[in-house]
Parts: sequence; C-alpha cells; structure tokens
Amino acid sequence: MTEGDWQGNWKARLYERVRERGYASLTAFAEARPTASLIALAEELSGDDLNAVQVFSGLVAEAEQSHQLSRLVRGQLVRELWEGLPDGWPAVLDDSNRFKVAKALGLWSGFTPETHLDRARQAGSALLATPPPPGWRPLGPDDELLRTLLPDEEA
Repeated sequence: MTEGDWQGNWKARLYERVRERGYASLTAFAEARPTASLIALAEELSGDDLNAVQVFSGLVAEAEQSHQLSRLVRGQLVRELWEGLPDGWPAVLDDSNRFKVAKALGLWSGFTPETHLDRARQAGSALLATPPPPGWRPLGPDDELLRTLLPDEEA
C-alpha cells in the first residue's frame, strides 16, 4: 500500500479498471478469480495505484447493495484458505498445522463485516470441531460445506 493508492478518486479508478477488463462489477471481476488473494486482485487491477483494502471495500459495498454479504464472507474464506493452506485442509491438526489454520481463519475474521462476525466465528469453530476431509480446498463461495456453515441471508 502506498500513499499514491489514496490519491484522487480511487473508487472511480477502481471501477474504470474493472470495466476495462470487461466486467460490469467488481464482484464479477473477483468471482472470475475465486481463489486469488485480495492483493492479487488489486495488483491485477492496478499495478501500483490501488490496494487490497480498496478492492475489499468495493466488494463489501456491492455485497451490501445486492444483499450478498454471506456470499462475500464465504468467498473471502476461500481466498484465505487458498493463501494459508496451499495443500488444502491438513489431515492432522498438529502444532504447525493448527497455527496455519488459525492464521487463515483469523485473517478471514479480520475481513468479515461486523454484521457477520458471530456467524463467521461459529463457522470457524465448526470447521475446527468437525474438520473437513484432508486436502479440502473450496473452489468458490458456492462450496456445499461453506453454504452449510454460512447460508445466504434472506433478501
């Protein structure tokens, strides 16, 4: 993140870059890359004048407008799991793996909007109490297990 990221109308810059890549929304752009980190999304959109925080801010705004916050929260968990657990869910939660899982879940919580924080904590606890199969890596926000843990909100 640089000071230049915040210069000028960064929101207009963000959406202009999304449209230049043929997408009608930032959400559509991000969902075409469901396992890419927020940093990777920002880098693809800007090179050096947008950042991950700005991308996530735009995604939250769109999710709020479309009543899709649960989907956004699931999608961010996918991104954090791909980043933090590149080999998928560990077969055994030993000390090393427990830290990797806790880090991924903690980073995810940090990006979870306040309205969904309790549900996210419950989902994280459920994953730890009843771990998914070894190697599990959800491919996107519509993963069956994730939809069970964090169902869509009523519109």
